Amino acid sequence: MSVISPVLEHREHDHARCAAEALVHAEETCARQGLRFTPQRRQVLEALLESHVPASAYDVIDRLATGDHRPAPISVYRALDFLVEHNLAHRIESKNAYIACDRGEKCTPGATLFLICDKCGAAAEASSETLGRLVDAETIARGFQPRQHVLEVRGLCARCRAAAKA
Repeated sequence: MSVISPVLEHREHDHARCAAEALVHAEETCARQGLRFTPQRRQVLEALLESHVPASAYDVIDRLATGDHRPAPISVYRALDFLVEHNLAHRIESKNAYIACDRGEKCTPGATLFLICDKCGAAAEASSETLGRLVDAETIARGFQPRQHVLEVRGLCARCRAAAKA
């Protein structure tokens, strides 16, 4: 079974609703697991939720800067580490950037695929239990124990492909 975020599909996306649901999911996850969802962690997640384009830690700092105040990089990195550790955000290795998890409870174990559009920069997360089992079988057969399964697939999203045809 494969599940994908609707971001890169060729249809309308209600981003305000998507961001609000991701925040509610984060609050509920933290409450259920007894984790502290501090104002700093919330602000960093909100900064990530501004867009489906992965953001570096310094992009997050820029988004959070107000007037003369810029958050300290170490505090943003700590918040990002917390969000990633608890599956509320993900790190896109090839971009050294982060993206909020917009899938909530649908973020299932298995292999995680990041579909990254080369034109608009948007990224969407997909998960495949079948692919996860295949990766497990291949790695275990070689005596290798995977810590996580993350694959990045680059190309053009449906919106950018449609715009190119127009």
